[in-house]
Amino acid sequence: MKYADLHIHTSYSDGTYPPEEILAIAKKTGLSCISVTDHDTTEGLSFFESQNEIEFLPGIELTADRDNTEVHILGYLIDYKEDWFQEKLQDIRDGRVSRMEEMCGKLTELGLPIALEEVLALAGRSLSIGRLHLARVMVKKGLVANLTEAFTMYIGDKCPAYVSRFRLNLRQAIELILQVKGVPVLAHPYILNNQDLIPLLVEYGLKGIEAVYPEHSPSQAKKYQALAEKLGLLVTGGSDFHGEAKPNVKMGCARIPYELVEKLKSAKNS
Repeated sequence: MKYADLHIHTSYSDGTYPPEEILAIAKKTGLSCISVTDHDTTEGLSFFESQNEIEFLPGIELTADRDNTEVHILGYLIDYKEDWFQEKLQDIRDGRVSRMEEMCGKLTELGLPIALEEVLALAGRSLSIGRLHLARVMVKKGLVANLTEAFTMYIGDKCPAYVSRFRLNLRQAIELILQVKGVPVLAHPYILNNQDLIPLLVEYGLKGIEAVYPEHSPSQAKKYQALAEKLGLLVTGGSDFHGEAKPNVKMGCARIPYELVEKLKSAKNS
């Protein structure tokens, strides 16, 4: 059978591997199709579309805010080269930098001194600064023992140093993907505190749900597959691969049969 991993991050957002290494790993893993879904940037997509070694679906991951909690929306098969879309993404990324500066300030007040410049230095080529960069700096400086501690105690949703300040609400994130003729999909639904939001997202134009995900138990995966059928949603899945930033998550550890990719492509054209 042919399989796909439709949730992969490069070093242009909070992954650690450049597109060239992502392609090599995908080939070695035996995947037939991949999608790169970097946060708020499409910088790495042209590389994958210029190669013919593995099928590639252009994607993105947008972050929306609801009640001081993040909701992530994946967008597949987007027409990402639209100038207005790129301008919007730049505005979103600028907001990320302002937010990170505020989070660094909060951590410093809590006795964990971190400067924005340290996070930017670790992020390197990344165009989209996020909490995973910040958590990695915290571990590197010995302020926390590991990434999990950074998120659960300090920078996770509603934690003392968390700052929202995202530029999109739920409706806006979904509509933005639809405006570039993409297919909007709810990422890792298990983290939603309010599962009743999912039908609301469908009303906004959501087309799919990421039922296959590394942190979903088998029962959760079945639950979301059943919910997708009930709500008329596509089923997608992927590893959420970040390279060395999440070393225990391997590309292809969560994958979907190719027939689900075909359904996704059909939704793009419908």
